[in-house]
Formats: sequence, structure tokens, C-alpha cells
Amino acid sequence: MTAAPPPPSATGATRAAGSPADPADATTGQLITQLTEQVSRLVRDEARLAQAEVAQKAKRLGIGAGLFGGAGLFAFLGLAVLVATAVLALDLVLPAWLAALVVAVVLLAIAGVLALIGKKDVEKASPPVPTQAIAGVQADIAAVKQGLSR
Repeated sequence: MTAAPPPPSATGATRAAGSPADPADATTGQLITQLTEQVSRLVRDEARLAQAEVAQKAKRLGIGAGLFGGAGLFAFLGLAVLVATAVLALDLVLPAWLAALVVAVVLLAIAGVLALIGKKDVEKASPPVPTQAIAGVQADIAAVKQGLSR
């Protein structure tokens, strides 16, 4: 036969088995316990939301970068054929070496301009941040502040 557990002490502090249904009936200790649990859960949930949002953006970024890379490869091949065509067309008017030199100088000038434009765009870029999660945290903070001011 197993012995029944002893009854809770009437004089000692015991932890409540559950939260009261009405917060107005709760003690200050119970309310503080609930508050810390809820804040802890809120922080964990917001962190999970931020992690999921960043993962989703990273996945989209990876797919987009892969497709963009494939498009760049085919554009490069097409440009190479056009460069060869330009050299062959100039070869009709100039010696072959001079035609190739003219086309190379034009291509290098275009590359320089594109590099400068790209550098400016990279400097303006901001790091990817979980904007929705940040907005959620700011809304939560505002709600807590409003609740505390009552």
C-alpha cells in the first residue's frame, strides 16, 4: 500500500497550482509570476519570429542570387559574341590588332563606369534586418508602457 501525500501546510507558503481565472482575484506575487512568464514567452516568441523572418529572407535572397548569377552568365556569353563581332567588323576598316585594341578600351571604360555606380549602390545598402519582428517588439513595448501607465 502506498501512503497518501501529506496535506499542504496551512502555515507555510505554497505555490498555487493554477492561475486564478480573474486577475482581480490574484495576489501580487501571482501577478508578478504571470508577468515574468508572459514577458519571457513574449521575448522567446519575438526571437523565433525574427529568426523565421531572417531565414525566409535569406532563402529568397539565395534563390534570387542564383537566378541572377545564371542570367549574368548568359549575358556574359552574349556580350562575348558581340565583342567578337565588333572586332571582326572593325577589322574591315582597321588592322586586326587596332580593332581589338579599340574594342578593349571601350569595354574597359564601360567597366569603370559600372564599377563606380555599383560602389555607390553598395554604400547606400543597409544590412538585412527583421523589420516585422522589430515592429512587433516596438508594439509590445508600447502596449506594456501603456499598461503600466494606467
